[in-house]
Amino acid sequence: METDIIAHARNIRISPQKVRRVVDLVRGKDVVEALTILKFVPNRAALPISKVIASAMANGEENFGVSRDEMFVHRIFADVAPTRKWRRFGARGRFKPWLRRASHITVILREREEA
Repeated sequence: METDIIAHARNIRISPQKVRRVVDLVRGKDVVEALTILKFVPNRAALPISKVIASAMANGEENFGVSRDEMFVHRIFADVAPTRKWRRFGARGRFKPWLRRASHITVILREREEA
């Protein structure tokens, strides 16, 4: 039976569109390899994603007794969090809305099956 090792990060102040570009780099990779890749990615979203993966890795080691060398990123995705709507006043008394987007990051790790 496959056990899913899950970790979440809620309300990250980066838009989901930008987070998904970085998330696509590590999907399906080993956990240690994914953390190494994220260490050298210049995007701002790499830090929260690496923290969530490290948290899921620690959950797997502590709660399930799985070695970090045997885990891989089974699923990882970024969902839309509530958007903060700010206002900016424009010319001729008009109103210019600023949408401050945020995202929820979810990581699901699994243990590698030895064939």
